[in-house]
Amino acid sequence: MIFYDGVIYTGEGFAEDKPQTVEAMAVTNGKVTAIGKTDAIKHLAGPRTVLRDLNSARTGVYVFPGFNDAHTHLGSAGSTKLNVDLTGVKSLAEMLNKIAAYAKSAPAGQWLIGGNWDQTLWAQPLLPTRMDLDRVTGDHPAFLDRIDGHIAIANSAALAAAGIDGKTKPPQGGEIDLGAGGEPTGILRESAKDLVYKVIPPPSHSERRKGDELAIADALSHGVTSVQDFSDWDDFLVFEEMEKEGDLALRITEWLPFKASLPELKRMRAHHNPNDPMLHTGMLKGFMDGSLGSHTAAMKAPYADEPGNSGLPQYTQAQLNRMAVERAQAGFQLGFHAIGDKAAAMALDAYAQPGVSRTARNRIEHAQVVDPADIPRFKQLGVIASMQPNHLLTDMNWAEERLGSERAAYSYAWKAFLDAGVRLAFGTDYPVEPITPFRGLYAAVTRMNEAGTMTYFPQNTLTRGQALYAYTQGSAYAEFAEKHKGKLAPGYDADFILVDRDLYTVGAPAILDTQVLETFVAGKASYTRGSGAR
Repeated sequence: MIFYDGVIYTGEGFAEDKPQTVEAMAVTNGKVTAIGKTDAIKHLAGPRTVLRDLNSARTGVYVFPGFNDAHTHLGSAGSTKLNVDLTGVKSLAEMLNKIAAYAKSAPAGQWLIGGNWDQTLWAQPLLPTRMDLDRVTGDHPAFLDRIDGHIAIANSAALAAAGIDGKTKPPQGGEIDLGAGGEPTGILRESAKDLVYKVIPPPSHSERRKGDELAIADALSHGVTSVQDFSDWDDFLVFEEMEKEGDLALRITEWLPFKASLPELKRMRAHHNPNDPMLHTGMLKGFMDGSLGSHTAAMKAPYADEPGNSGLPQYTQAQLNRMAVERAQAGFQLGFHAIGDKAAAMALDAYAQPGVSRTARNRIEHAQVVDPADIPRFKQLGVIASMQPNHLLTDMNWAEERLGSERAAYSYAWKAFLDAGVRLAFGTDYPVEPITPFRGLYAAVTRMNEAGTMTYFPQNTLTRGQALYAYTQGSAYAEFAEKHKGKLAPGYDADFILVDRDLYTVGAPAILDTQVLETFVAGKASYTRGSGAR
């Protein structure tokens, strides 16, 4: 194919905010083969070449490199889409009404799962209880995750099925909330959720595949051509099945669970060709803590709005150090979920151990609150800050209250990382947030809410080029793919999108309304607006 007479952003110059554009691009066998002026590139056409006249000046169609989402959970997204989806509910009453409607149509005794509720959106932001759920769930056990996945609400039937009562001891790093009478409220935090997960029947293969297909189609429709994903191993087997059948249109790098045994990790790593350009395994994902929204992120000092609570670390430092060295020595890249400043410091301490390479591109996922004294350590240890700017759009309504003004000032500190020479990789944490990258771009360059009425510590805003770089080449670097992915240059993967506006020149609010017209992966149209994913 040859695309010509357009405005094509190659990705060169993004980091310096001096973007290169060209008029035309040739694509052959899934790779970009030439870029330049329209006349020169059109001369390369052969008898089977498909010519596409972009005529950007007239049509308003612009080409950008495809987005590489550096942090997703496709399996969780698919499960939510097929079950009780509570995304965006504005009150407990609305939440219960949705659950009741789903329960009425579900087969008798079927588990009600899914979730994505967020009490911080409610006028009265109190956590739901098992008694609330019991009123609307009938004979169904119910277990519904909060939007961040770090706490969940269980009804009485689910607690009974898991054998949880007021005397149940939570596992390390977990907590079972108890009411005034000493009985569970239904809220389970962090690893305590596993007590219920163990007794929930797994989805059938066909259900899992349907959910995964929906999540992949969602990504493609929003201009995402690659994801770095943490889903169940059974989801990876579904992706593998789709690839064998010629149905996988999204590039997926699948993370493996840090807590799994080393023999199991080696077995999973050896299962699939590591050089497969569409699907392979990647880093090990570990959890240092929980989330700010759940008050489970591990902090160096207590929460401003819960003075007796400093969060829930998931490891002792000694445990973490031992496991990190063992897995690093086996050749694995490591990535630790760390939202609180204590969690980030623990991860950095683990990376500083002898035996953990400083060239392995180890990562800290989220890095939402980091002690300013720890930011230079990212650079010293070669650690990538893998962050999700769109989280700020949700969290800014309550983050300062939760953190206090001093800590809030160095939260979501994208610019501070860049100024310290730290590499950024951007993503969404889908389905915790929608997978659209345009919310993240908007947040990164404005640090304002979507209504434009509130600003959050604007000293950490980025330029458009810096944000686009982190979402394309920065995320490619984080998965060792920067030599073939992330920009439109000869020899690079032909992963690109056609959008309805120039992301570099439109007013910042207009970024939020960007429409993806087509998504190309390996030179093939994987999504066309109006026709869906292919």
